Amino acid sequence: MTVTSRRYATADLLRASTVAVLAVVQIVVSGLGGGGVIGESIGVVARDFATPLLAPGWTFVIWVPIYVGFLAYAIYQVLPAQRGREVHRRTGWWLVAAALLNPAWILAFGARLVPVAELFLIALLVCLATVFGRLSREPASGVLERVVFRGSIALYTGWVSLAVVLGTAATGVWAGLPGTGALPAIAAVVVLLAAAGILMWVVLSGTAVVGYAAAAVWALAGIALGDAPTAVGGTALLAILTVLGATARRITTAGNPMRAAFG
Repeated sequence: MTVTSRRYATADLLRASTVAVLAVVQIVVSGLGGGGVIGESIGVVARDFATPLLAPGWTFVIWVPIYVGFLAYAIYQVLPAQRGREVHRRTGWWLVAAALLNPAWILAFGARLVPVAELFLIALLVCLATVFGRLSREPASGVLERVVFRGSIALYTGWVSLAVVLGTAATGVWAGLPGTGALPAIAAVVVLLAAAGILMWVVLSGTAVVGYAAAAVWALAGIALGDAPTAVGGTALLAILTVLGATARRITTAGNPMRAAFG
């Protein structure tokens, strides 16, 4: 083994090990911070800055498959046969950053540092979107990679895409903007229409779109089925139909439907 190859092997091991450790750390911090052991619970703070885009508590169960999926990915990428793959080199450190930013926003939000938490969420989305985009450059190596890597990242990215929208609305209330009434409802409708357009573009141009769309639809369903004003709930339903339609079109018109759907 040459000096260069040993250096690469060491760097790969460091990156993969860091991802694995942080995959566990973010689960622990989520349990302690999100549940109110450290700071206030996410649900309590969110209700104090309620907006027409507030998702009901049951929608946050999606964090369970997200964390389980990220942990499965972390185990997968640390395997000796995986560590040196170029796809992990291109994405690993971005996911290290993501695994740091996720607990950071939870702790900031629990401390009622709402705008700081929103900045962390935006940075988290940038990291995930970068990985999601880079994964579209080549097909997955097999079913296992589609499930634990492509699928996990797609689900995570889809959920955080909507979490940023909800967080932005909460930040506005934190800053003194009204959270109820006609004006917030109109703003929520406009935001949802813009989000639907962005989601449609991502689905029509990406791969592993099933996981991404599933998370986005889940978040939108929470808004539609929650206590939002009728116009906001109706717009959320329209956004769901838009995402589902775009997903169906992406898969049925793709040269490789399996890759379009699952990576």
